[in-house]
Amino acid sequence: MIDIREIQGILPHRYPFLLVDRILEIEPGIKAIGIKNVTVNEPFFLGHFPGNPIMPGVLIVEAMAQVAAVMAFRSGVQGRAVYFMSIEKAKFRKPVIPGDQIKFEIKVLQQRGNVWRFSGNAFVDEKLVSEAEFTAMVTDREI
Repeated sequence: MIDIREIQGILPHRYPFLLVDRILEIEPGIKAIGIKNVTVNEPFFLGHFPGNPIMPGVLIVEAMAQVAAVMAFRSGVQGRAVYFMSIEKAKFRKPVIPGDQIKFEIKVLQQRGNVWRFSGNAFVDEKLVSEAEFTAMVTDREI
């Protein structure tokens, strides 16, 4: 398990854009499972949508990528940055609302050099709420 303090030591993201609370499981280079506790005080709920708060789908995919980045760092790319290159096959099946806990299951589909391809699934109460495939590049921190 990796707690929030260790995640902050790995990822450059901070509030309000750090979207992972804990990593439950990692198999370096293979898969990772992480969680996000969704609370009503998240800043995006002020405008998305007043009276009917729903977590934006793009932030669910971003959270998947953050779990993938932690796994990549644990796979030997410490001291480098992980940047999105593409997002494909993204689907949003059910809304995520305050009080939900999202469980992200990330798998490595392919890794060639500094380019990684992942699949991600997001679950709330064991129900699939979102899925996507995405590609990221590992590079020096300064681009």
